[in-house]
Amino acid sequence: MIVMKFGGSSVANAERIRYVAQIVGPELKRKPVLVLSAMGDTTDHLLEAAEEVLKAGKRPVSIDKIADLHIKTIQELKLSVQEEIRPLLEELQNLLTGISLIKELTSKTRDYLVSFGERLSIRITAAYFNSIGIKAQALDAWDAGFLSDSQFSAAWLSKESWNLIPGKLKPLIEEGILPVVTGFIAKDGNGAITTLGRGGSDLTATVIAAACRAEEVQVWKDVDGILTADPRLVPDARPLEAITYEEAAELAYFGAQVLHPRAMQPCAKTGTPVLVKNSYNPEAPGTRIVASLEQRTGPVHAITSRQNVILVDIVSTRMVGQYGFLAEVFSNFAKHCISVDMVASSEVSISLTIDAANTLKALQEDLSRIASITIKTGKAIVTIIGDVRRSSEILQRAFGVCAALDIQVQMISQGASKVNISFIVDDTQAAEVVKKLHKAFFC
Repeated sequence: MIVMKFGGSSVANAERIRYVAQIVGPELKRKPVLVLSAMGDTTDHLLEAAEEVLKAGKRPVSIDKIADLHIKTIQELKLSVQEEIRPLLEELQNLLTGISLIKELTSKTRDYLVSFGERLSIRITAAYFNSIGIKAQALDAWDAGFLSDSQFSAAWLSKESWNLIPGKLKPLIEEGILPVVTGFIAKDGNGAITTLGRGGSDLTATVIAAACRAEEVQVWKDVDGILTADPRLVPDARPLEAITYEEAAELAYFGAQVLHPRAMQPCAKTGTPVLVKNSYNPEAPGTRIVASLEQRTGPVHAITSRQNVILVDIVSTRMVGQYGFLAEVFSNFAKHCISVDMVASSEVSISLTIDAANTLKALQEDLSRIASITIKTGKAIVTIIGDVRRSSEILQRAFGVCAALDIQVQMISQGASKVNISFIVDDTQAAEVVKKLHKAFFC
């Protein structure tokens, strides 16, 4: 058994769905399970529709952009699933009307809203497979065993899911049926629809693979694998042949958009290989993600960056030698549900970074009782993924690049994972630093 996940661009229209079928066909002997995202930009269009009705209180509510894409795709594929799709479109219309009336979009309602993209996508794609003689069945994630908590927009799957998923999917596979499962969504114990957060469709795929002890997961994107840098910044960035789960998670956490770090966890536990492939260029070998690699060439494997972060400098106002300072600082971050990205510390001071989306006023008030706080916005994290056993060589070359650009490094951190070195520069400097670092290490 294998799991094949296709992102939104891979199922964006009738042409792409036909192409997905061509990719899946040769793999049928390996008993695949498909996991699909919403078609194209459907999720964005759903959220835009909600924003529109919130701002204007528009009635009657229009879902033409969403309905037209899916109906056109059905017609081009010559399918007869309008009766299955129409109730979903009517349900969506009623939901948006309700949002327009109460003029509120809670996280619970938002999860319900965005679920329509995946639910429409799987029904159309499964119908197409059946139309070409491949027996397929569309399954909403909850019908495939996905049970979550009630943390809307960032739900965590329950322990029960690990037994429910193989119990739901394996009998279908044994009957020769191709399961086509919604990515990204689940249901909580009360029957409310939840979403698994950014990268949730990848997580759906890796959870299925780990729970069912699959041979491998194939994650089909619109790039030739995981690259040495963001190709929008570095046009000559090259695909990596293989990396470890740890490296893939660090890359994703610090800015790479190919996979989400949460998606690595299930397969890392079971040792299930993950293969990142390009649905627009299936001949490309892609990138294999595994537990460990025997041989590596070069000290650096990839470079990434994440912009729009905040640098917080915290200096204790207590006497030197008093214990409990670090514990109190981080308990305050936990109290205000603020996640920390990078940390550098001494006995009486801490520098750390957080996402700029956080509101810091209440945290700053609490911390001011024990420390002086300096907040610096407009910063970026530049992360080098590589062999940290060669950290002296990496740092020498990296800081040489920064010195040549007359850029001052404002903070540095070497992760406990021993695969990443990260440092802080201004937002406006990050792109040039990444370009020059890539040239220094890969050219």
